[in-house]
Amino acid sequence: MEKIVVLDFGSQYSHLICRRIREFSVYAELVPYDISPEELQKMNPKGIIFSGGPSSVYNEDAPKPDEELFNFDLPLLGICYGHQLIVNKFGGKVKRANKEYGSSLLSMDKNSGLLDGIGESIRAWMSHGDEAEEIPSNFEVIGHTENSHAAAIANIDRTVFGIQFHPEVVHTERGTDILKNFVLNVCKAKQEWTMEGFVEKTVKEISEIEGNVLCGVSGGIDSTVAALLIHKAIGDRQTGVFVDNGLLRLDESKEIEDMFKNNFSLNFHRVDSSEQFLSKLKGITDPEQKRKIVGEEFIRVFTEFAKQKGPFKWLAQGTLYPDVIESGVSKGPAAVIKSHHNVGGLPEWLNLKILEPLRELYKDEVRDVARILGVPEKLLKRHPFPGPGLSVRIMGEITPSKLAICRKASKIVEEELWDAGVYDKVWQAYAAVGDDKAVGVVGDERKYGRIVTVRVVDSIDAMTADWTRLPNGVLEKISNRITNEIDEVTWVSYVISSKPPATIEPQ
Repeated sequence: MEKIVVLDFGSQYSHLICRRIREFSVYAELVPYDISPEELQKMNPKGIIFSGGPSSVYNEDAPKPDEELFNFDLPLLGICYGHQLIVNKFGGKVKRANKEYGSSLLSMDKNSGLLDGIGESIRAWMSHGDEAEEIPSNFEVIGHTENSHAAAIANIDRTVFGIQFHPEVVHTERGTDILKNFVLNVCKAKQEWTMEGFVEKTVKEISEIEGNVLCGVSGGIDSTVAALLIHKAIGDRQTGVFVDNGLLRLDESKEIEDMFKNNFSLNFHRVDSSEQFLSKLKGITDPEQKRKIVGEEFIRVFTEFAKQKGPFKWLAQGTLYPDVIESGVSKGPAAVIKSHHNVGGLPEWLNLKILEPLRELYKDEVRDVARILGVPEKLLKRHPFPGPGLSVRIMGEITPSKLAICRKASKIVEEELWDAGVYDKVWQAYAAVGDDKAVGVVGDERKYGRIVTVRVVDSIDAMTADWTRLPNGVLEKISNRITNEIDEVTWVSYVISSKPPATIEPQ
């Protein structure tokens, strides 16, 4: 299968470059920035992309690729930091500039193969502190912004391109088309990556493992698809375990048990460990600590189950690409945004091998796999829910009162979105609560109550997200119901921050 190789220099968008390329059925793989020329040659790529990153090319410890990679007779595209690496390598000059973050107007200067058909100008997403002051000889400027005179450069003869902006994020207009120009028109890569092929390959690989598999299932699309893939490969050698951790949505535990028993022929077990989780979280306020505690307690429950019902050799999880990159355990030098309970929260004492069949996929790819495997439409439309549950939607200490508020308010949000016909048109929706309070008036009395924060976002893969512009009438219904039906709440706020710079979950 022909592929594009993306060198990871630490950008939080590195995996997103791969994701965008996969959208047009070309396989893209992320590798460490210091991959050896020999290893890269074995991969036989059709083209190379340098990702962005937080470093400056002039830092002593700046990540840099092997010099020999620049001599490969392959198309090369540098994005942001990758663009600056190309400028610096080929004899240009990079300078420290005023940090440019956000949307800028990119104007095209010349057709180049990379920007063909994009139009005279687009809005492009910038996130950089360095920029090209002088471009190398044999390069030409093919696009500029008000603050970056060389926002896009090209050496047409060598098919080497550098762009200061990020085409991989949704904030860049026609960004996917720019990547498509590079991959299909410049690199001439074949469109061979399909989810049908992924299912066939994954099932074959899993069928060759030895031993029984304990698969943690949460009722969400990721763990369900992982379980179905494994079941397709090894049948009854897998056992699905659903852990009620006391941090689920309203009535969710029963709904999940009914769903598995009525729709799938898996070995399914429900374990009620809510008291265990909540006691461990008592008094904990730091979000990272919450995530790690939840992750470790899940493993304790699974390990105890394995001792009683085993033997098991493997623990399977529905880990995805975004989980890995945000937990800082990807192949590149990315910073940790937040530890995911099933990645950064794994303890050193774990004595089961980890099986993660979806680790290289994005959420929408998982949904495609789910359709292939015959997952019911209702589950496909179900919004993502964080593995640590409501522990990351409750700011500060987790208390019975805040849990009840969070559950009731989130249920109201979901019901009103269904009633408005938009639930399955948004990516995620929920209510969060913390320790902040505000004064309200109930009847003729002053009341000091909780503030509930409502969050609704649009996204494709959770790597980036935009806040949803709900109709005012829907927002009004949500607010009125929450303040009328939940006695402890006096205010309702609505989050209008996108990702980046915010994250989808509050913690």
